[in-house]
Amino acid sequence: MGPDVDTSSLERLVDARYHPYSDAEEVAERIADCDIALVNKTRLDRAAIAAAKNLKLIVLSATGTDNVDTVAAREHGVAVANIRDYCSTALGQHVCALILELTQHVGRYDALVRSGAWQRSKSFALFDYPIRDLTGRTLGIVGYGSLGKAAARIGGSLGMRVLISARPKSKIVLDGRVAFESLLEQADVLSLHCPLTDETHHLIGARELKRMKADALLINTARGGLIDDEALAAALRAGEIGGAGIDVLPVEPPPADQPLLAPDIPNLIVTPHIGWAARESRQRALDQVVENIADFLDGGQLRRVV
Repeated sequence: MGPDVDTSSLERLVDARYHPYSDAEEVAERIADCDIALVNKTRLDRAAIAAAKNLKLIVLSATGTDNVDTVAAREHGVAVANIRDYCSTALGQHVCALILELTQHVGRYDALVRSGAWQRSKSFALFDYPIRDLTGRTLGIVGYGSLGKAAARIGGSLGMRVLISARPKSKIVLDGRVAFESLLEQADVLSLHCPLTDETHHLIGARELKRMKADALLINTARGGLIDDEALAAALRAGEIGGAGIDVLPVEPPPADQPLLAPDIPNLIVTPHIGWAARESRQRALDQVVENIADFLDGGQLRRVV
């Protein structure tokens, strides 16, 4: 949670033991005698859950549950609870920051000034990177929960036309939504906010990237597995889309050979999973965790997914 978050409410409630990082082989040992496991991205697989004989509750300090074997938890009588709508404002801001950096190139222009390019110029302004006006352009949202809605609100405040995707691969298109395949073709900016499931794994691959506009931007602040990284790297190199802002990768921290970390990929911004990380968001996350634990100890079902 970070040193700037107040953990006193958690410590009054339970005997808390903190492990900032846990390797795969350490997880089972560290939860072996625990009644409650509080995890974020740490993987709790079937073996770890089965081995933790005292375990009664897994509390995620996140909304996504893909790192916990919820089937195994149910079979072993272990409750699972998550947290919700704790970082929507911060994540919306991060989506906006990625879009603006890809259209305004503030960081690149700052680097030009610091390199002396402006000082050597005969013009009052530099035009090295094209700047685009977002007004009237189309923002496509895939996944319209609290995070998708936050991104949509910010897009609207920038004067963008906001379209909401129907559920990908579904033949049903609800009123007011747009078929996913159509959205790929219409969006000037496509922002992903859906959960990672078997159906959404590699939702954006080579075929989908080819259907997007040549100057379209792809933003992913949801889950890394939604995008085929090799396909995105190839599309950016080939100029098939205009750029991408990525805050999540399939494996975090990423290995050295992660395709999107290659130095030759143009118009790509990669940030280290910080869209949610405003101090206020992290405090709200911990407060919800404490609420979940207190409610469970009192026999409740607050924010339960199992």
